[in-house]
Amino acid sequence: MSNPILKVLLSAVVIVAVAEISKRSSFWGGLLASLPLTSLLAFIWLYQDTHEVQKVADLSWSIFWLVLPSLVLFVVLPVLLKRGVGFHPALGFSVLAMLAAYGATVLVLRQFHIKL
Repeated sequence: MSNPILKVLLSAVVIVAVAEISKRSSFWGGLLASLPLTSLLAFIWLYQDTHEVQKVADLSWSIFWLVLPSLVLFVVLPVLLKRGVGFHPALGFSVLAMLAAYGATVLVLRQFHIKL
């Protein structure tokens, strides 16, 4: 599956499915969104394109470490929304907090000589 258009369409189907399911149930939408579908598709496409298991292993390791700072967004956003902050400012601040967490994570990992 090296066709980029097919990859984009399949990825779009997953995103639209999450959005549509979330309209009906935040649990089922959250469950689908929390599945590592993007990572699984990336592993499959990377392997099919390169046939290099080391590249897949390296990608998996990087995803593991970089999922941790991404969780900041999922904590900060609902806290701000529940405190009455408007959606757009809350989303913007949550993204900034997440980016700061990414930067901090990379710096900490460097201190422990963990290469991504």
